[in-house]
Amino acid sequence: MATISYAAHRTEIAARTQRIPWYLWCVTVAVTSVTIGAHWDVSWHRSIGRDTFWTPAHMAIYACGILAGIACGYLIFATTILRKPRLVASSVGIFGLRAPLGAFLAAWGGLAMLTSAPFDNWWHNAYGLDVKIISPPHVVLMIGIWAICLGSLILALSVMNRADESQRRRLQWMVLYIGSMMLVLNMFFRMEYVWDIYLHSSGAYIAMALGVPLYLAMIWRASRARFACTITSAIYMLFIIGLVLILPLFPASPKLGPVFHQVTQFIPPKFPIVLIVPALALDLLWNRIRNWRIPFIALVSGPAFILTLVTVQWPFASFLLSDGARNRFFGSIYFDYNAPSTSPDILRIFWHPEHGWTLWSGLLLAMLYATVCVFLGLKLGGWMREVKR
Repeated sequence: MATISYAAHRTEIAARTQRIPWYLWCVTVAVTSVTIGAHWDVSWHRSIGRDTFWTPAHMAIYACGILAGIACGYLIFATTILRKPRLVASSVGIFGLRAPLGAFLAAWGGLAMLTSAPFDNWWHNAYGLDVKIISPPHVVLMIGIWAICLGSLILALSVMNRADESQRRRLQWMVLYIGSMMLVLNMFFRMEYVWDIYLHSSGAYIAMALGVPLYLAMIWRASRARFACTITSAIYMLFIIGLVLILPLFPASPKLGPVFHQVTQFIPPKFPIVLIVPALALDLLWNRIRNWRIPFIALVSGPAFILTLVTVQWPFASFLLSDGARNRFFGSIYFDYNAPSTSPDILRIFWHPEHGWTLWSGLLLAMLYATVCVFLGLKLGGWMREVKR
């Protein structure tokens, strides 16, 4: 009887250790909430204009800070005060407190997000509502969001790096999902520079080169997944396509003038950039040259990313401005309520398209930026691969 009881106890402990900790699920929901809320908020401004601070979209954004605070506050309390052995063994000390490194980073991000809330409310009351992503309170908010996302990623990686093989596989999918939400947010903050009407000029590709290759390289190396770039890019595209299909199902009407274009439903984001193709190219390339030194990997990867992206996105951008894309799936039938009839977006024409040396000089610059970002991403991913606290 005692033998059976002991065996049952061992089985219960094994099952408990195989479960993904609740605080990882909590920060994953937090990252998802802010990603949905950010896109919903921009759609709200593009469709309605007037709102209060207490919109559902804003609540989804700030729920991220609250959820991160709950999860990371628990980790700091349980490690510093309760001194739980498993948590203490995987913690670092900062200012007399102990917790996993990711918990400190995400907790700070939660505080920054919640600090930005009254600042943002005051800004809108003082200067009116805007549809610009970059403003002083939004910068504070974005810093907090990135701290939570990065902290959540490091927290999940630290658990994955300590896990046995059976649990590591499940945690790897969580890491890839958090990485994909970070990629969605990365593209969200470039939204104003990569609209379909800008995709025949080098500026859009420079904007993507400054960041996207870094995230792809970081996730690829840190997650240990052979097709990490393809998976995260696929989730990014499916997420945005889902918004394109779902948001217009809900009614909305402008409440702030001037109204140049009649809107009766929420305006979704533009169709996503076809990142899955250059992402697959990088996966295939990196799996072949993974034993090269990082500077040499970066030297071939930067041009490969930009050239593959331009080869696919350039003709696809032409399609998005054609009559063939004027349907609910590609979303070329939706326009902001304050877009005048003379705007390139309404006319479906490219804004200052580039050709010849002007285009190629910009693309060469984009290749340089992409090369630097791949180098930094591989270095950062290598560090993350070793994080266990």
